Amino acid sequence: MFSITVRDHIMVAHSFRGEVFGPAQRLHGATFVVDATFRRTELDDDNIVVDIGLASQQLSELLGELNYRNLDEEPAFAGVNTSTEFLAKVIADRLADRVHAGALGPSASGLSGISVALHESHNAWANYERSL
Repeated sequence: MFSITVRDHIMVAHSFRGEVFGPAQRLHGATFVVDATFRRTELDDDNIVVDIGLASQQLSELLGELNYRNLDEEPAFAGVNTSTEFLAKVIADRLADRVHAGALGPSASGLSGISVALHESHNAWANYERSL
């Protein structure tokens, strides 16, 4: 299995519902380093997994839709605990939509999966992996 990873970051505000979240039930900020990994079983005709430039651009554009936002105020997340795990899935699914729409170029048609990791700190992160 071959893979490439591109990295960016987002800064968001959000709050959680439920005692399990303790003080995070109050509005707070989070800065996430976001790693998006693209996988395929065989390299394309140019011996690449996917165009790194396009992958970086698409991740940046996608994250721009979330960056500097209070997620509690976003209609798409109404009534949802926007946990790190949940956000990793949202980003992976939105990247998959872009792959299927052709935004990552023709070589992306051979991708077999995407994995997204959101790093909350140097010692805690969440990951979501999906097939394409």
